[in-house]
Amino acid sequence: MRVPLSWLREYAPLPDGASAREVAARLIRAGLEVETVDEAGADITGPLVVGRVLEFADEPQKNGKTIRWCSVDVGEAEPRGIVCGAHNFAAGDLVVVSLPGAVLPGGFAIAARKTYGHVSDGMICSARELGLGDDHAGIIVLQPDEAAPGDDAVELLHLRDDVLDIAVTPDRGYCLSVRGVAREAATAFGVAFTDPGVRPALDTAGVDGYPVRVEDASRCPVFAARMVTGFDPTAPSPRWLQRRVQLAGMRPISLAVDITNYVMLELGQPIHGYDRDALRGPIVVRRATAGEKLTTLDGAVRELDPDDLLITDDSGPIGLAGVMGGGSTELSDATTVVVVEAAHFEPTGIARTARRHKLPSEASKRFERGVDPALPAVAAQRVVDLLVSLGGAVQEPGLTVAGAVPSPSPIEISVGLPARVAGVDYPADEVRSLLTAVGASVSAVGGAERIAVVPPTWRPDLTDPYDLVEEVARLHGYDAVPSVLPVAPAGRGITPSQRLRRRVERAVAAAGYVEAPSYPFVGEADFDALGLPADDARRVALRLANPISEEQPLLRTTLLPGLLATLRRNAGRGTADVAVYEAGLVFRPAPGALPVPPRLPVDRRPTDSELADLLAAVPSQPRRVAVALAGDREPTGWWGAGRPASWADAVEAARVVARAAGLTVRVERDEHAPWHPGRCAALFVGDTLVGHAGELHPRVVAALGLPERTSAMELELDRFFPAGLAGVTESPVQAPAVSTFPVATQDVALVVDAAVAAADVEDALRRGAGELLESARLFDVFTGAQLGDGRKSLAYALRFRAPDRTLTVEETTAARDAAVAAAAERTGAVLRGA
Repeated sequence: MRVPLSWLREYAPLPDGASAREVAARLIRAGLEVETVDEAGADITGPLVVGRVLEFADEPQKNGKTIRWCSVDVGEAEPRGIVCGAHNFAAGDLVVVSLPGAVLPGGFAIAARKTYGHVSDGMICSARELGLGDDHAGIIVLQPDEAAPGDDAVELLHLRDDVLDIAVTPDRGYCLSVRGVAREAATAFGVAFTDPGVRPALDTAGVDGYPVRVEDASRCPVFAARMVTGFDPTAPSPRWLQRRVQLAGMRPISLAVDITNYVMLELGQPIHGYDRDALRGPIVVRRATAGEKLTTLDGAVRELDPDDLLITDDSGPIGLAGVMGGGSTELSDATTVVVVEAAHFEPTGIARTARRHKLPSEASKRFERGVDPALPAVAAQRVVDLLVSLGGAVQEPGLTVAGAVPSPSPIEISVGLPARVAGVDYPADEVRSLLTAVGASVSAVGGAERIAVVPPTWRPDLTDPYDLVEEVARLHGYDAVPSVLPVAPAGRGITPSQRLRRRVERAVAAAGYVEAPSYPFVGEADFDALGLPADDARRVALRLANPISEEQPLLRTTLLPGLLATLRRNAGRGTADVAVYEAGLVFRPAPGALPVPPRLPVDRRPTDSELADLLAAVPSQPRRVAVALAGDREPTGWWGAGRPASWADAVEAARVVARAAGLTVRVERDEHAPWHPGRCAALFVGDTLVGHAGELHPRVVAALGLPERTSAMELELDRFFPAGLAGVTESPVQAPAVSTFPVATQDVALVVDAAVAAADVEDALRRGAGELLESARLFDVFTGAQLGDGRKSLAYALRFRAPDRTLTVEETTAARDAAVAAAAERTGAVLRGA
């Protein structure tokens, strides 16, 4: 919300010496987020005056352009000669002239200079050149009676003003208006506040206003309508109104539209005007029916949803309630009879409609944050008053108000509660005073220690005692709340599970992977791209009630979509070799979980059953680690040729994680989306499946736009231990035994069927060799015609060592033979060359 300081001062008489930055500081102290203070017009210096064009001559130029050599009266003894390239003015028109010595926005200095064969002694200005907007079609032409030559144009056009740019949070919807911000400023400075939303009783004598029927009172509690006739559609908006609308961030359009926007900015109540001659019958507020369509003011034809709330007449839909009006009844250059609508709409429905149609508007932004339901009749009358005074209209008798303003419920609170919660001594009188300043009605209940507070209608966020505590704390000043850090119990620090997670992440980073955290949001398109079957458990995901993007409304059940998107983005920007990782939570809803968690009370401890219902709605959130890599794993350099990343690197990443946890991963062949069926490994710790690794399926690579042969690994840390990470306990570290005796190495090459996994052969070797085997490493895989079709050779380096002696050749050979025999029995391996 952009608030000009001059407008703010009309309702809050701030001290004369208070600068815009001091006002911003006070508002920030009261809890508003003032992002910037813009000094509009501060970059305009020097003489800027009103001039009258006495005469001009059109002079064609060699470049095809026609310039005007003008004689302009600027209130001096002699007129000035000025060259102008615009043609939207006539002799006798009043214009804005910057004289030599002036400096315009962007540091554009004005000087007398020779151009097109003349000395131009100044410049006739356009709106764009003065920073009044993007209109550069022609220069500014003033009204005949608006000023006289020589008058100060800076004051006439209201060029200089300070503007507060406020980021309004969802619970401060009332601050999307000058009225709301002025109330906060008045409280912050301790001055009186003049509420523009409070007016004398409205005159409703005579016939009723324009007929209105509300068929869905739950979505539209209040609807007000007034009508004016004899409006002059050619009447221009006064400069002060145009400038305020423009400083507030909106574009001046026409008098009627500018007035509705002005009142919305002033009061926070969105207004809509209808051309009475285009209306067909009474205005009806109802839900849409299937198949209905509406052409909105932006020219788009929108197919309506049964949840959409509509404004209709006998011709059908004429507006999306609270979002945007329809094109069939919009105000035009010929509108002389205007029906003014001011209504209150239920916030959630407006938010759904705006997001469904991807149609955010100034109106929907206010309605979905909560608008004062007491404003419609007041705002409609304010618009009518301006149409009468500025557009020559005549107010029709009668006022239509459908529905009634809902009354806020009183909240009982102890006057000592704010002090107990914030740790600040708030006297009882100050508590009552601050709550009154908010706009609430405060009365005693059962003695001096308890009060009943009726929140104002413009504060729908005040619903329980602790909301009132927050109001007292922020208005008194958050800086007065003491900062007290909790004292950690002696001898405690991070938990064993936290140590394990840090150890794992450090190990993965040390292995060459870069952390790339991503948002935990996915969509069905992500599951489709991964090639997940329709019955895959990973497709069962929690849908967010208010997603950031409708394309990703689900909480992730796997880390891969975000990680692969990061890899694709980096590869697309020229980074050929990418290795990234992420460690985080996924969300796996349990069968039968409550769709909506219960709302727990804040004024007492929840009961055990309430806590149980809450926990029943919380999904399982296992912690996972995933990596993705593409390009070269080892770069090419002077040391030799590089090595491309492969599925084996993804499997090795799993081993890195397991070693950091003090465990060993067993690898088995598997088929599991999104991995390539022939290059997919299932990862086990003991007999527990903890994840998968390998090369992604080519269809997945194509669907996601990834580099060829992209590989990935994902495993679940919570499955590493029987009780999950929560069950990890700290125990003394047992250092590995280091033998001082020499190692004996034996190499074996075994021929097996091509379908036999190398991991199965290695496991058999380890089981057969017994305790003397220190390690087994696969160092060669060979296939060839001499082995026969469907056969392969696996070569392993076996290292034997005893803790208490030097092994003899006979002991080493016996252990090797036992290992080969076990491999032959379990996998059908044959010693190569035997």
